[in-house]
Amino acid sequence: MAVFVALGAFLMTLVGGWTAQHVTDRRHLVLGLAGGLMLGVVGLDLLPEALSAAGGEVFGVPAALLLFVAGFLVAHLVERLLAVRRTAHGAHEPPGPGPAHGEPHGEFHEGGAVAGGRIPQVGLTAAAAMVGHSLMDGVAIGAAFQVGGGMGAAVAIAVITHDFADGFNTYTLTSLYGNARRRAVAMLVADALAPVVGAASTLLFTLPEQPLGAYLGFFGGVLLYLAAAEILPEAHHEHPARSTLLFTIGGVAFIWLVVGVAG
Repeated sequence: MAVFVALGAFLMTLVGGWTAQHVTDRRHLVLGLAGGLMLGVVGLDLLPEALSAAGGEVFGVPAALLLFVAGFLVAHLVERLLAVRRTAHGAHEPPGPGPAHGEPHGEFHEGGAVAGGRIPQVGLTAAAAMVGHSLMDGVAIGAAFQVGGGMGAAVAIAVITHDFADGFNTYTLTSLYGNARRRAVAMLVADALAPVVGAASTLLFTLPEQPLGAYLGFFGGVLLYLAAAEILPEAHHEHPARSTLLFTIGGVAFIWLVVGVAG
C-alpha cells in the first residue's frame, strides 16, 4: 500500500517540475513562489515534525533546533567553499543577475563557472539534497503505514501535496545555478523516483523516530539558507515587484493550507 501511495508523490513531483519549466518568461515570479514554498515547508512542516520526533535537549536547546542551525551553517560553508574554489581557478567576473530570458543556462566559462557568476555545483548539491529529502518522504509514508492505515493516509496526503513544491524547487534550484536543462530534468526525475524507493525500503526495516526527526531538523536548516540567502534575493534582483512578494506569500500560504488539511 505504501509503495502504491508513493506513486502519487512521483506524479506530483513531475507536475511541479513541469510547471517550473514552462514559466521561464516570468522567472522572478517562479523564484518568488519557490522561495515562499521553501519557507513554508521549513517553518510549517519540517521543523514542527523535527521538534516532535527528535526529542531530547542538548544544553537546554532541543536537538532538532541545533541540527537546524547546523544545516544552515553547513549550506553556507559549502557555498563559500565552492565560491573560493571557483575564484582560485580564475573565474573573476563579479556576480551578476542570472541569465536573461532566452539566454541558455549552463554556458560554462573558465574555472567551471557560468555566465553571471553562478556555480553549477551549488545547484546540483541543493537538488541532491532535495532528492534525499524526497527519499525520506517515501520512508515517512512507509513508516506511517507501519503504525496504521489512518496515520499512513494522513502522512501520504501531506507528502503528495507538498511534493509539487519539491519538484518545482528541484528543477528551479538546478537550473538557477546555470546547469543545462538535461541536468535539471535528470534531477527532477531522480526526485520523483526517490519517494517510491523510500517507501519500498520500509518493507525491509522499521525506522526509529529520533533519527528521522534529526534529519528533518538538519535539512530544514539547509532549505532555509537556500531560500533566504539565494532564491529570494535572486527573485527581487531584476524585478523588485509587488507581484513577486505576493507570490512568495502565496507559496507560504499554500503550504499552510496543506499542513492544515493534512492535520
